[in-house]
Amino acid sequence: MQLIDGKSLANKVQTYVTTEVEKLKQEKNIVPGLAVILIGDDPASHAYVKMKAKACEKVGFYSITHHMPDTISQNEIIATIEMMNSNPRIDGILVQLPLPQHVDTDKILEVIDPKKDVDGFHPYNVGRLVTKLDCFVACTPLGVMKMFEEYNIELKGQDVCVVGASNIVGKPMAALLLNADATVTVTHIHTKDLKSHTSIADIIIVGVGVPKLIKEDMVKEGAIVIDIGINRLDNGNLVGDVDFEAVSKKCSYITPVPGGVGPMTIAMLLSNTLKAARERA
Repeated sequence: MQLIDGKSLANKVQTYVTTEVEKLKQEKNIVPGLAVILIGDDPASHAYVKMKAKACEKVGFYSITHHMPDTISQNEIIATIEMMNSNPRIDGILVQLPLPQHVDTDKILEVIDPKKDVDGFHPYNVGRLVTKLDCFVACTPLGVMKMFEEYNIELKGQDVCVVGASNIVGKPMAALLLNADATVTVTHIHTKDLKSHTSIADIIIVGVGVPKLIKEDMVKEGAIVIDIGINRLDNGNLVGDVDFEAVSKKCSYITPVPGGVGPMTIAMLLSNTLKAARERA
């Protein structure tokens, strides 16, 4: 069993981004800029945004966070995004999800200029992903693809089971895998017999937020397991959606939690923002 080390790969990506930012500054006098909208006081969202700001600083980006109360109106959020759409210093706009219930998430994401949609959630970018055209891709699935590339894991012809069908992870993940010529099964909350799908898969990718959902008997010998889930237990421990202790004994490759896919999400956000800045240049 080999651990897929997301932390060291993320550091590698960050080093590359830092070098390229320096080049952009020297050659084009451009500093990539990332703006984040954070609404309310959700502790997890605050922690993520803090990590993103720290990563931006590390690679030499200009970054700004608009922190708004959860009572803010939808129109005020839209006005802020439109202001950032027209700000030449901003290359990437990120709205930290989830949003308060009175806000229409789809409507908010559609307001972002697709050229600044570094989260890859705008319907324009999603459509281009599905049709295999150049676009911004959601950071977590993109990070998983980067892991496959780094560890020389062949996807062509492999049977891949994606557990979870969210717009943020499951659906873009499935599209990327199809584009790489894998055979993809997507399972979700209404799937009748999850084990019947996971137990025959060469690769399992899970991201649903259910601690230790994937058990040892649901995985075939030698499978590759990518755990996107991150859950905090009552005792404070962080665990994934996979029963790591038991499942890792059967795998050829597996990602740990923490230290697996998590760091790659932020690394790909930096990579996407750099791409946006280059396109501006």
